[in-house]
Amino acid sequence: MIVEHALLNVRPGQSEAFESAMREARPLIAASPGFVEIEVRPAAERADLYLLRVVWTDIAAHREGFRMSDRYQDWRRLLHGFYEPMPVVEYFGESIV
Repeated sequence: MIVEHALLNVRPGQSEAFESAMREARPLIAASPGFVEIEVRPAAERADLYLLRVVWTDIAAHREGFRMSDRYQDWRRLLHGFYEPMPVVEYFGESIV
């Protein structure tokens, strides 16, 4: 399993609309082959910051599967306008503990 991680900086004042859009977008990613689970958590001490964590079977499921799909185009349309700046995505391997 691979964990995709990104910090999502949402434009000030747009958190409520972002959360609604994320709920709408969730089925798009969940329908992807290799998808395992998704979490989007708001920061406890900073407004408009979210942690995105998606578990995939492997990196290719995200990069070549989801990102090359029509579903990703809909995901972008729903969510990318909220970010300032665009998030950096990192991948992490299996837990060491």
